[in-house]
Amino acid sequence: MEIKSLKELQAVDERTLIFTPLGLGRMSPEDSADFQQRVVAELRLADGVAEATRARFEQLRTAFIHGVLCYELFTLVEDSTRLTLEQALRDRFAAQHEDQEIEVRDFRGRVRRIPAGDYPEFFRLLRKIRNPQIRMGNSQDWERFNGTLAGLLTWARREGLLRGQRNRRRDPSRQALRNMVAHGTYHLTTPVDAARSLSGLAETINHLWGQSTSGGRLYPAPLDQPILAIGWSVERAMTVMGLADELAGTRDDTELTYILVRAVHGDPNLMEFDSLKATTAFPAQYLWGPGTRDEAIAWMNRVKPTPDRCDYLDQIVVVRTLDGQVDLPAYPGIAAGLPDEEQTGIWHAVRVDRPLDALGHIRAIVAGEPGHAPHGECETCPADTVATGDLTAVLKAAQEAGADTEPLHVPDIRTPIAAAFPRPFP
Repeated sequence: MEIKSLKELQAVDERTLIFTPLGLGRMSPEDSADFQQRVVAELRLADGVAEATRARFEQLRTAFIHGVLCYELFTLVEDSTRLTLEQALRDRFAAQHEDQEIEVRDFRGRVRRIPAGDYPEFFRLLRKIRNPQIRMGNSQDWERFNGTLAGLLTWARREGLLRGQRNRRRDPSRQALRNMVAHGTYHLTTPVDAARSLSGLAETINHLWGQSTSGGRLYPAPLDQPILAIGWSVERAMTVMGLADELAGTRDDTELTYILVRAVHGDPNLMEFDSLKATTAFPAQYLWGPGTRDEAIAWMNRVKPTPDRCDYLDQIVVVRTLDGQVDLPAYPGIAAGLPDEEQTGIWHAVRVDRPLDALGHIRAIVAGEPGHAPHGECETCPADTVATGDLTAVLKAAQEAGADTEPLHVPDIRTPIAAAFPRPFP
């Protein structure tokens, strides 16, 4: 090991300077130090987070900003986020059961009670029990619980502390990365990767303590749903979208047909809107149309529709299958409002974060692809099949799972892009 002087230890690590707000380039040492501090300055933990978890997180933030002087610190920070996640889960488990004893059942069905407020002591006693199980979730079903990251993630999900089907499918990767760090392997990461992992850790910790993240990647707060206007030309060659409130202040160079929807402005699939199917990335609701610009403005002035917000994690959609064909997903209320002749076939209620995740999941099941669970949580897809059967039974299960099943009767309206993809059923 080379012994350096204090001045040499305080010198900037040249490798850090190539990472800039605009991508790869080169920054001055002063600007780089400022930039890397700002990257993590906005990562704040919610009130009420356990002090041990908060202190560990602050250690990681401090180490990150010193990566300007020692590039290897970025790798140490990213690796430590894997272990800190487990610590946060342990602290949350202890907080949930403070001053309580937990019933633990062994492989013979015998039940004993263990204090859970001190997690290290709880874990020590838990390890003495063969194949331990504890009660989890609203159903209070017995589930295996080994007290490590895998068991803690399952517990947090059953208790509703962690949500999202795509996040659930990340859990095996989280466990693998944690084990990789714990058992040791050399690697070198970048400040971008370290910042992303630190940001994801902050989101997860905050969600464990009941706070979503505005603009979050993993556990986002509900998204705004303003009233949007989608318009297309007569020949259907051009499609545009914008805020409905701005219709009166603009004009069209060519005649357009409009519809009005309540939806997320940044939805990447909004141009594929289908009033009867869930084809957008985030929930979208048909309001009015089709009609001219003047008619849309008049309706807005008369009805004055209000914006809304949507929480899209773990939403319920239904998918119809008939004679080996799989229909596009739909929201339960839309399916409940269909005429009787369109309610035939086998229906599936699926819990997903994106409606089209349900389409891929059900297609795989119908095709007989291995590894896709027809019931419950799928280990291959970010989907959880809540119920399968006729529409009445599926809607009942969807309602019990928290979905709105009040029948909605809307006209069959599709944007030109959506209409270019024919539905499996008329």
